[in-house]
Amino acid sequence: MKRTIATLLLAFISTLTFAQQAEIWIAPGGSDAGAGTKEKPLASLQMGLRKVRELRRLNDPGISQGAHIYLKKGLYALSEPVFIRPEDSGTPSSPTIIEAAPGEKPILSGGVAITNWQKLKGTVTGLPKDAIGNVWVADAPNVGGRLLEFRQLWVNGEKAIRAKDTPYPLMNRILSWNKQEQTCWIPAPKFGDLSKAAGLEMLIHQWWAIANLRIKRIDVQGDSARLWFHQPESRIQSEHPWPAPWLSKETGNSAFYLTNAIQFLNQPGEWFLDAKAAKIYYIPRPDENLATAQVIVPALETLVRIAGTIDHPVANVLFKGISFQHTGWLRPSQQGHVPHQAGLYMLDAYKLKIPGTPDKKSLENLAWVGRPAAAVEVNFASQTGFETCRFEHMAATGLDYHKGVQDNVIRGNLFKDIGGTGIMAGVFADEATEIHVPYNPTDEREICSNLTISNNLITNVTNEDWGSVGIGAGYVRGIVIAHNDISEVGYSGISLGWGWTRTINAMRNNRVVANRIHQYAKHMYDAAGIYTLSAQPGSSLTENVIDSVYKAPYAHLPAHWFYLYTDEGSSYFTVKDNWTPSEKYLQNANGPNNVWEHNGPQVADSLKAKAGLETPYQFLLREKAPADPQWRINKENPVIVELTGSEAQPIDREQLKEVMARSKVRPEALYQWQNHYVIFDKVQDVFVLSERLKSAFPTSTVKTYYDLFYEFNRSRCDTGPVSGEWSHTILTANLVADAKLQNEYLTYHATQFEKWPEVANGFCNARFQQLLLYRNGRQLMLVISVPKGESLDKLNPKTTENNPRMDVWNVHMKKYQEGIPGTKPGEVWVEFKTGQ
Repeated sequence: MKRTIATLLLAFISTLTFAQQAEIWIAPGGSDAGAGTKEKPLASLQMGLRKVRELRRLNDPGISQGAHIYLKKGLYALSEPVFIRPEDSGTPSSPTIIEAAPGEKPILSGGVAITNWQKLKGTVTGLPKDAIGNVWVADAPNVGGRLLEFRQLWVNGEKAIRAKDTPYPLMNRILSWNKQEQTCWIPAPKFGDLSKAAGLEMLIHQWWAIANLRIKRIDVQGDSARLWFHQPESRIQSEHPWPAPWLSKETGNSAFYLTNAIQFLNQPGEWFLDAKAAKIYYIPRPDENLATAQVIVPALETLVRIAGTIDHPVANVLFKGISFQHTGWLRPSQQGHVPHQAGLYMLDAYKLKIPGTPDKKSLENLAWVGRPAAAVEVNFASQTGFETCRFEHMAATGLDYHKGVQDNVIRGNLFKDIGGTGIMAGVFADEATEIHVPYNPTDEREICSNLTISNNLITNVTNEDWGSVGIGAGYVRGIVIAHNDISEVGYSGISLGWGWTRTINAMRNNRVVANRIHQYAKHMYDAAGIYTLSAQPGSSLTENVIDSVYKAPYAHLPAHWFYLYTDEGSSYFTVKDNWTPSEKYLQNANGPNNVWEHNGPQVADSLKAKAGLETPYQFLLREKAPADPQWRINKENPVIVELTGSEAQPIDREQLKEVMARSKVRPEALYQWQNHYVIFDKVQDVFVLSERLKSAFPTSTVKTYYDLFYEFNRSRCDTGPVSGEWSHTILTANLVADAKLQNEYLTYHATQFEKWPEVANGFCNARFQQLLLYRNGRQLMLVISVPKGESLDKLNPKTTENNPRMDVWNVHMKKYQEGIPGTKPGEVWVEFKTGQ
């Protein structure tokens, strides 16, 4: 019933005529001493709210059918957040509507303009030589009698880059991490002496989250450098077990970059704030003229705060057509930023020596988290909403409906260029509550319930905290997330739930339906288009369209991305009719009563066409950020895991099949050559499989072949259909030890389709269905798939039939390859067999 009331309220407001409502007008050139009429507007929204508040206090009959606060076009530079209190509430028949004047575009801004730019004459200490002559300088602003500190800068509406040591999209990789000493070794920076670079920071990529760490000391020793960090982030970063710095010979160590030193200022679009000299340095992009450009830095973290109490919530206040812009977030500069998940930063976290809590006997870590600032924060409010608004140029969260919020609507808005999460909803964990404790308050008015988030365009969010999400919902009830378009996201599109628990809690009856999620997981994996946690009775994920997962270049596990991911404790969900290019889903440690039905590429086109923005809101699509040309799109490929036994302890094949069955891997996916076993299949979670193999066979070696560097398929062929069923031949060999020859081999395969098209023609002629080449170090794995019932021995000669260039290729490749240990003299490629 409450959902119906909220929906009818907005429908009523959308069609109401306001001729008999009280009208308050506001303009940038107005005066707060004015009457607030269209001819004599006020200057500030705060004063407009005060006038409406007084009309309500005095029961003025002119407000009986509502109050309408019109903002004329222009930028309203706020010196403090607009605070909306219970006294500002309307009623269902007399709402307060804060709206753009017809046809106009007002902006509520938390920014300060930077003007009087001058070309830097000469140089300054630390400035790179290649930057001299390209740098412009301006005075840093003072606000409230103090130098303004900031972490963002926008030029003509485009975010500039805080100077860093690697150009986008490149990063370096750490060498090691010492948790006991709380130090990190990295390759020595090639930027001169950084020991006196005040404010130097490290951004480190670790599993599903980044961390911003303030560097206390840097000590260069030869080709390496050791880093120490400030507290409290130093302790938290080294004590918490999840997510931790990633150290792997197979996939590479955690990536990182250094930032905030003038020594790094060498690329167009980069800036640096010299707080000691009170100067801002910037290298303009080619199309920027700083004499005329609008340059803005943030001075506020929050623009609007809607806050009632549990007994007196704010009610019946709506925003329409307002643009919210230019917010900062300074916690990373003041205390560092070490998120646990979805952008929520850890206040304390550590591994338990003796596992177990009352709710979860196997739990081995504890953590307490805080919540990032939001440009618009809502607490204890009902029947409020935001419609056709714009949330842009923000450092942390865009819009946050947090605690004690019921029957609210977020519809038809744009969320773009946001450093953290676009929309956040519900309690995750209060700072005093450990994150694994189920939330189920005695007073249910605390719960975020009956919130509708629909037809919003969410694009280019999470562009600073890559582990944040498009829409993040914690302990919510009756939420509807429908018909949103989400793209250009660093991690997951929609995250629903918190707590990692099967215990019944505050969450139930949540619906995620008909959203279009694409171009996500740009930086972080362990990600999904839609991700869930914990028990949520009566909840469903239906009719969503999810595709185009980015191939993140520094992912800790290159195959650990998913379209749908029900994580720990997820229970009582119906997952149905979701279109995805393949069934790459993960169900990890789920609870009971989940129903999965009819998901994947077979979902009807009619359902697929309905996902995303509905017709009245498709005008927003022109605001969508373009796909990043630096990134490729992923697709699900079979994985190869190799298990090599020792002579002293051979591998028990039946035990191996039991491990495969636990990971839902088909027994026919197992191949063998001598003491080498290969699993080739689409695996739900290859990391879990490899860890189970290591545990079951501790004296054996487990290798995962993540690097698929060459792929042929029938799309390369002009004729011949794709066969329905295939059989696979798997062979292995080593690359020779010479690094130069290895690179030549890889280059040949990277350019083969363009420079050696005859090779693919040979594969087509032989009716090869696919040919895959994987690499782990020097070792290669080659998979050749042919129509079932055919044999490679029969078809392979057709690759060279009337194709002399194929013979040349084969001869040329021989100099790059040799047999793996255990092969006979002169033997190179050896075949794994099935059914041994």
